[in-house]
Amino acid sequence: MAVQLRTPEGMFTPVPYHHVAIGSGTRQVHVAGQIARDAAGNPVATGDLAGQVAHALRNTARGLAGAGATFADVVRLRFFVTHWTPDKYDDFVAGIERVVEELGIPQPLPPLSAIGVDYLFEPDVLVEVEAYAVLD
Repeated sequence: MAVQLRTPEGMFTPVPYHHVAIGSGTRQVHVAGQIARDAAGNPVATGDLAGQVAHALRNTARGLAGAGATFADVVRLRFFVTHWTPDKYDDFVAGIERVVEELGIPQPLPPLSAIGVDYLFEPDVLVEVEAYAVLD
């Protein structure tokens, strides 16, 4: 396997993700920011952070699949969340948990960052996901 996920001893725990990913493959896959839109570009889960996280991850899975990858190949996830406050954490995590089994997302998750931003693509977009994967 081209990706190994680790949390070395002495790093902050518990967290729902690994701190370190080692990619030993030669092909890189970069999935650009995915949002909660259907194939026709229509908004999905308007006003629902958990729903938008889940749908953006489904779109991310489609992007990975288009390059022959899955979430097992992901070395890093980056989430941009509008108007982030700590009270949004439960909804954010609920959105991930909603699709973990469906999409085969490793647990603990690959290394990830959740970055608060003022706004994204359009006013209804609450979250955007980027994925970086390595293949043999």
